[in-house]
Amino acid sequence: MAAERRALLVVDVQASFRVPDTVVAGITALSRTFHTVATVERHDEAVTPFARQLGWTPPADEAPLVPADRVFVKHGYLPPPALIAHFRALGVERVLVCGVQAETCCLAAGFMLFDAGLHPTLLPWLSVGSSLDRSASLGAKLWRHHFGSVLSGPEAL
Repeated sequence: MAAERRALLVVDVQASFRVPDTVVAGITALSRTFHTVATVERHDEAVTPFARQLGWTPPADEAPLVPADRVFVKHGYLPPPALIAHFRALGVERVLVCGVQAETCCLAAGFMLFDAGLHPTLLPWLSVGSSLDRSASLGAKLWRHHFGSVLSGPEAL
């Protein structure tokens, strides 16, 4: 049986979200071993009404803090549909997900990947949660409930 084709999805690891240096370093090291795709959140009020509904806006132009083979800009919680097309074109089956806001943006990416027939897997040691839970444990619990695939640490890769 052929090995499962895996890729790494790094969600919104950018300067304005104050990602711990240890998480950035860990993702950077892992990005050297997998095809890596990163998303960056950018503000466009015409696309996603952050200012109107939440009184907050992400940056208008920011780059990922980690190296990636491909970067997708997103406006809001979901990655763009082109991200799914990219993974399908590569024949990816399992997507290892890490990054910012494990219980919102990472979870939204997980739903999108799951609905596309891919197998999303959370890397909680390389993720941070929102201000509600910076540890990402809430995100890991939600992820385990919805997708069942959460790795315990780098040895599980």
